[in-house]
Amino acid sequence: MKGPLGSQTLREILLPLGRMLVFVVGAGAVFSALMFGIALLCRGSGADKLLLDTQGVNIVTYTLVNLPQVLIDGVTLGFVYAAIALGYTMVYGVLEFINFAHSEIFAIGAFAGVEFLIAMDKLGVLKAAGPMGSYMYLTLALVISMGASGGMAMLIERTAYRPLRDSPRLVPLISAIGVSFALQDIIRLVESLTTGQFYRVMPTFGDFDKRLPLFSIATAGQDPTLVDIQVKSVVVIGAAVLMLVLLNFIVNATRIGKAIRSVAQDRNTAALMGIGVNAIISFTFLIGGALGGAAGLLYALKFTRIDPFVGFMPGIKAFTAAVLGGIGNLTGALLGGIILGMLESFAGAYLGTFTMGTFGSEYKDIIAFLVLIIFIIFRPSGLLGEQVSQKA
Repeated sequence: MKGPLGSQTLREILLPLGRMLVFVVGAGAVFSALMFGIALLCRGSGADKLLLDTQGVNIVTYTLVNLPQVLIDGVTLGFVYAAIALGYTMVYGVLEFINFAHSEIFAIGAFAGVEFLIAMDKLGVLKAAGPMGSYMYLTLALVISMGASGGMAMLIERTAYRPLRDSPRLVPLISAIGVSFALQDIIRLVESLTTGQFYRVMPTFGDFDKRLPLFSIATAGQDPTLVDIQVKSVVVIGAAVLMLVLLNFIVNATRIGKAIRSVAQDRNTAALMGIGVNAIISFTFLIGGALGGAAGLLYALKFTRIDPFVGFMPGIKAFTAAVLGGIGNLTGALLGGIILGMLESFAGAYLGTFTMGTFGSEYKDIIAFLVLIIFIIFRPSGLLGEQVSQKA
């Protein structure tokens, strides 16, 4: 390398950023064009007349006016799904099995970070921290979430997966499902013994709920529609992007990343070359678990309330994102997360409008599962193709 930042270092930082930009812009453009086309087809329909009667705008104008806000929400959700999906992808890339306990790793991270912030709030330090102090405490909570989830992931790998490593693939899969249920009950037990509550709410502090105005859209005969973004959405996107770039750098530009790729390609040969296979697999679980824990706290920051089952639905959707992009493919997990986040956001915003309330926003979850079924049947390798030996 030449200088403090070599060419490879810059490449591994800038390349994933470029991919993220392409994926966000591309997915946003495709979904926007699709919604605009559907709105044009719905001109003169009952949905169009209902909007004219209730809001004084036609369905095309309504679609275009709400489009920027829907895109922002989709990007935020997509990066959360991508961060969780990378945990599935990392484990599959090395061991070629799906760690269904990753949903509960996500929940453990959410609870660890939220409980820390609740404790700090009871001490009164969050309110007195000020704007910069609130970011410091959130960062500390993020580190705690990553540590708790990463440590638990390593413990699970050592106790529940390593003894079954040479067994048929179905055996560790059943073990993962058992671990998932066990961790749900452990979280419930710990929360009931320590707090007496199953539901925890992220404390309100700092300026995370503040909305930052971006621009306004004027429509004829209507008040301008303000497009804004919450500070916590910016934090979620920024933290997710930073983690994804750091993961890409570790996997592709470090010695331990080269070891991870070697173990993923051929464990036996990697062991003959002097690579500690068990240590590398444990480190892979540590990274995947830490990403899941961080995603759990970011999810709690965005949606405020968590419970012992909070990881189930985001976990299933993140698995869908991993399959959508190509299981075992880091870039595919990022693409799948962004697409699924966009799809869910657009469905939640427009499905009820286009169907005149016949299908409401609650059906957005069904769409995610339909995507999973369709890709498993027609393209199980995903959009970018399954990659086990190559990580990005």
